[in-house]
Amino acid sequence: MPLRISDLLARPDLRLSVTYDVPPELLARTIEAATVSDLPTPGKWLQGGELLMTIGLLLPMEPAACRAYVRDAAEGGAACLALGLGQGLPYQEAPEALVAAAEEAGLPLLTVPDEVPFIAVTKAVFDARADEQRALLHRAFATQRRLTAAAAGDGLRPMLTEWTAATGVGATVLDPLGRLLATSEHEQRALPAQAHDLLERVAARGLRGSAASTAAGQQLEVQPLGARRLRGLLLLTGRPDDAARSVVPGLVSLLSLELERRHLRDEPERRRRSALLSELLADEDPTADRARDMLRSAGLTAERVRGVVVEAGGAPAPGRTATGPAASGAADGAVGGAMDRSADAAVDGAAQEMAADLALAVPGGLVRVVGAAPGAVIEAVVGEELDIREVLARFAPHCPAGIGPATAPEAVRVSLRQAAGLLAVSRSGGAPAEARQSQASRLLLDLGDRRTLHGYADSVLGPLDLADHGEELIATLAAWLETGGAWDATSRRLGVHRHTVRNRLDKAMDLTGRRLDDPDDRFDLWLATRIRRGGAPGTGPGGRPATPPPGR
Repeated sequence: MPLRISDLLARPDLRLSVTYDVPPELLARTIEAATVSDLPTPGKWLQGGELLMTIGLLLPMEPAACRAYVRDAAEGGAACLALGLGQGLPYQEAPEALVAAAEEAGLPLLTVPDEVPFIAVTKAVFDARADEQRALLHRAFATQRRLTAAAAGDGLRPMLTEWTAATGVGATVLDPLGRLLATSEHEQRALPAQAHDLLERVAARGLRGSAASTAAGQQLEVQPLGARRLRGLLLLTGRPDDAARSVVPGLVSLLSLELERRHLRDEPERRRRSALLSELLADEDPTADRARDMLRSAGLTAERVRGVVVEAGGAPAPGRTATGPAASGAADGAVGGAMDRSADAAVDGAAQEMAADLALAVPGGLVRVVGAAPGAVIEAVVGEELDIREVLARFAPHCPAGIGPATAPEAVRVSLRQAAGLLAVSRSGGAPAEARQSQASRLLLDLGDRRTLHGYADSVLGPLDLADHGEELIATLAAWLETGGAWDATSRRLGVHRHTVRNRLDKAMDLTGRRLDDPDDRFDLWLATRIRRGGAPGTGPGGRPATPPPGR
């Protein structure tokens, strides 16, 4: 228990006395330390929570000066003021001006009798603080032993239950995507919105840090779990005391070991699912029933699935060039070969780890590694409804990835082949590339050079850029092309009459010299407006902005 002023007053060996009727809440203040000072302004030397003792050698007698002295001590953080009395000392009793100033400031004022030296009070305070620290340490050891015993059991929940029973702080373990794995609560409760923000923040940083905040007066803290890779997240709900705080690293370690143990225990199942995916893809023309049955046996029940391919291999270790004698060159070649093999082994291990992470994250876990370093790729089959981009951002950041179109289970080989074909697009664009029937042109544009594409658009739409109300003409042309030449649909989209649409398009054709009924002209106009709408800002010929500024 923390040392309070009332505890010191209760000790008969100290014989401390109060100088006025101090309210109980003031006597309940915690004493953090004891110090002696006869400075007239001791406040700047205090850190807070001190029992400040003085013999009043330089204590002013004027009421205003006494009030200033007491106020300085209180503002410096003193929990209590004690005046030493006795023969040969300035005071044999507390002066009225000091008592009145202390009572006015709400600062307890004690007296220390002549036969009790200040060192005895100081020793009593520090002995009590040492006892408090020993008690905290014993509680921490006891809690750690309970957690260790629980860790010898089966699963995460026994550890979380013991933690909450010992500390009163709620605990929940979630996977890296924020899905519940275990909780110490008897009933699962919805997490506050602020908890989701903390979980996202810590998960994005991996094992590199924790986060804490307060929501509705309740402290929330998130700790990452795992040894070398993020395996889960620990959410603590409540404010741990000092003893509990010292056990948090032990709890994190035990939970991390349990998650790593689960990861190793699930390895045979991951191998089985990888073999199941290989069996499915080996059949060039599986029946719909067989394909669905194979996916359902792995827990993937989606009606439509898509293939995903991730490039997990890295560049090979740079080769070594022999420049010395033949013997030296041979030695260098041997060392270089060893480095290459080491690098390839590291890439293979990273690919297997990434595949295991993806298998955990996607329902059904149909994931396999194909090929060897440095050209290893990871293939996966996921349900259409899964936000695969979020999964890739979490478990395969900065890796080229292709996402195939949604298909029936029996056609997943086609989706995977299309996904593999998008790796080059993803590599050049720096983000996962997704194939959709309506995005073939988008992929074509993504492959093109930005400056070349904008130059092409400028050459087609340049006359409209220079015309009055050119933006209106270009917007009308784009809307008409996107609606397939439907006049009514275009007028509704733009909120104008269809005759206005026709007049604008007639003017645009006059300016560009194009014809809407000519297939080549129509394609040129469509491609130019698509570049303007979806392309990144660039510059056209002569340094002119490719997208015209407002008002042109």
